[in-house]
Amino acid sequence: MRNDDTGPPRTFKGLLRWATTPPQAWGVYLLAIILVWLLSFYAGTLKPKKTPEGGPPTATAPKG
Repeated sequence: MRNDDTGPPRTFKGLLRWATTPPQAWGVYLLAIILVWLLSFYAGTLKPKKTPEGGPPTATAPKG
């Protein structure tokens, strides 16, 4: 029985250690950039909710 780290990581700490080693770190970094770009693109395509059209404000400060 061998105890090598060639298999998939089983804990969050192991996954973090695996993701921050040089070959995988580039892929994780690029994936994070693409994910942020996609989320910001999606947020930019959302239409804002329309506010109801209203007249002038009901209470105004007195002029004087």
